[in-house]
Amino acid sequence: MQFCSLGSGSAGNALLVRTASACVMVDCGFGRRELERRMALRGMHPRDLAGILVTHEHSDHAGGVAALARHYGIPVFASAGTAKAARLEEAKPVVLVPERAERIGDIEVLPVTVPHDAREPCQFVLGHARRSLGVLTDLGSVSKLVRDQYARCDALVLECNHDVEMLANGPYPYPLKRRVGGDFGHLSNAQAASLLAGVERGALQHLVAAHLSEQNNCPAKARAALEEVLGQGDERLLVADQESGFGWLAIQ
Repeated sequence: MQFCSLGSGSAGNALLVRTASACVMVDCGFGRRELERRMALRGMHPRDLAGILVTHEHSDHAGGVAALARHYGIPVFASAGTAKAARLEEAKPVVLVPERAERIGDIEVLPVTVPHDAREPCQFVLGHARRSLGVLTDLGSVSKLVRDQYARCDALVLECNHDVEMLANGPYPYPLKRRVGGDFGHLSNAQAASLLAGVERGALQHLVAAHLSEQNNCPAKARAALEEVLGQGDERLLVADQESGFGWLAIQ
């Protein structure tokens, strides 16, 4: 199984996961032509997709889903709440039941309920050939369910949205600061590090810090927080960015 990001941040998100016989996209927060351009840079085309998984309805994750699915006839998978809130009815989505696995080709998809200010948000653990990829962005706190479901992954894409001090002293208005830093907002670097401390780190082949805020975080701070747990200079750690995401990574 391999995975890559086409972009990660508040301006748009999309993640590709592929095996030798199937490829799925997690979220699509880009317009169709921009998505096509970004996929081409990874040697892929929307026609290669067996499905689009949608975590929640916010535009940086779901804004491009309906148009892409309609143009190429790609199946869409989302919780009932997400499908309704994101207005995906025309795509006739496959309704995902949280905590119940679904198969797309040879990829097993487990939707995991997360605390976020959306209708019925889920993140995903994707499995193939006894290996798993945890995708965990857009949640404001770490529940016991999240800790349990992500305790052992072979690779993990983990939200490091903000540094607490940068958010407090940054340009956002106070209500937005409260939302971002609240229990249903986004994970801080420190929260991400705390979650990482509870997972089976010896199993991790790759750890990606994702969904960094351009105003309230920086790669150096996210990396430093996670290295407090992993160890300084750990080569498994990389940071996704808004413009290019990150290139293909293989889970062996």
